[in-house]
Amino acid sequence: MGQLILVRHGQASFGAEDYDQLSDLGKRQSIRLGQYWKQASSHRPDALHFDAVLMGSLKRHRQTWEGIAEGAELNMTPEVWPALNEYDSHALIETVHPQPLAKPNTPEMYKHHFRLLRTALQKWMAGDTAPKGMPSYTEFAQGIQDVLQHVRTRHQGRVLVVSSGGPISTAVGLVLGAPADTAIELNLRIRNTALTEFTYSPSRHMLLTYNNLPHLEDAAHHPWVTYS
Repeated sequence: MGQLILVRHGQASFGAEDYDQLSDLGKRQSIRLGQYWKQASSHRPDALHFDAVLMGSLKRHRQTWEGIAEGAELNMTPEVWPALNEYDSHALIETVHPQPLAKPNTPEMYKHHFRLLRTALQKWMAGDTAPKGMPSYTEFAQGIQDVLQHVRTRHQGRVLVVSSGGPISTAVGLVLGAPADTAIELNLRIRNTALTEFTYSPSRHMLLTYNNLPHLEDAAHHPWVTYS
């Protein structure tokens, strides 16, 4: 039985001109996860063993992997899978709110942003909209399905994936056979550098855990818990 561990990227730069960069805290979260696995390896040798590492092609995915590798002292070259990239939230929101949005720098504006995103995701998943530069939701989900199939058919051990909330929540929904919009609720609750684990056989994946932060459970690191 194999094990697939999916890691959401560290905190990115929400509200900045370029969201696709880890914040200073996002870098620390990533390094901390690597350190946690290195510490765990002292009593569980397989904690640092990965048969393969897969990641999306976004900068925040690469930077998160680099932080993990630094903290864990790992030297591996990940396979890059663009199917593991996040959807374009700006393109989605433009389908329901064509006017430019102000930067979400207050709690109410932050909530407004995510209310629009939720509505836009629902319409995209239903096939009612075609966000500029994005695949259909069916194509997006098929990309995640292809990654899962690749893991099942090409690997038998422990595989690490570094990705984003959308692909990870979609993977959970696919494995559980849940309605597509279940992925929206999962995605809006997933935390930075959270772990989602599956076991797998050649024929299927099975959900083991979702959205865990074992590396940030202690009081000293609890303030590092973030959602963006």
